[in-house]
Amino acid sequence: MRTEKGADEVSHSAGQDGYSVGQVAGFAGVTVRTLHHYDDIGLLAPSERSHAGHRRYSEADLDRLQQILFYRELGFPLDEVAALLDDPAADPRAHLRRQHELLTARIEKLQKMAAAVEHAMEARKMGINLTPEERFEVFGDKDPEQYAEEAEQRWGGTDAYVESQRRAATYTKEDWKRIQAEVDDWGRRYAELVAAGEQPAGEAAMDLAEEHRQHVTRYFFEVPYEMHRCFGDMYVSDERFKAFYDAMHPGLAEHLRDAIRANASRHSS
Repeated sequence: MRTEKGADEVSHSAGQDGYSVGQVAGFAGVTVRTLHHYDDIGLLAPSERSHAGHRRYSEADLDRLQQILFYRELGFPLDEVAALLDDPAADPRAHLRRQHELLTARIEKLQKMAAAVEHAMEARKMGINLTPEERFEVFGDKDPEQYAEEAEQRWGGTDAYVESQRRAATYTKEDWKRIQAEVDDWGRRYAELVAAGEQPAGEAAMDLAEEHRQHVTRYFFEVPYEMHRCFGDMYVSDERFKAFYDAMHPGLAEHLRDAIRANASRHSS
């Protein structure tokens, strides 16, 4: 969580008044804004203040921050993290055991996803079209052939499905590259927003939710706000979509769902 130093050097750098917010941000790889947000919501209130009133963090505060970041990396919402850490019956060793189990499962999942992405990258470089089995291998043991059938069964009679099929049939390889580049850029920016602790109902999150809606409208079919709400719910309830968005950043699927809801309410009010 922080760079290794000798005990004397650490003690000297902390001083008697603890660590400054800037030091802690550097140790933990988070922004000062994130630490201020954790303080504002009562998740991590620094134990001390300097004579000038500035935040000062103790070693115990750093331990709590480490636990917070563990759970955040695993996709836990902030309110659940607070409930877990403030449980008076919780054993610190039980936290570590649980985190180890969750991290082990996450590592196995990410390894499978990384292997599938590498396979897709190699196939695209060689100009090979992947089979449905290969494209959806990352999503587990479900039969991927049913995805196309499922889409047609759900939406085959709708104008949106017909329009999507019509547009997709006209796209060239360069079109798909451009579409994918936009998706990658959007995902990078949304992941940064989540990592910074931005709330789903904040302007930045709602603007990215709106960009998401407009992307689908521009390239596939018109997406009214109520339809977009349904998409947001599906991104969390359907494990395949949840895995796709959570791969960008843990917890991103639920964050996006909430941002989509907030954005829809903003435009309907």
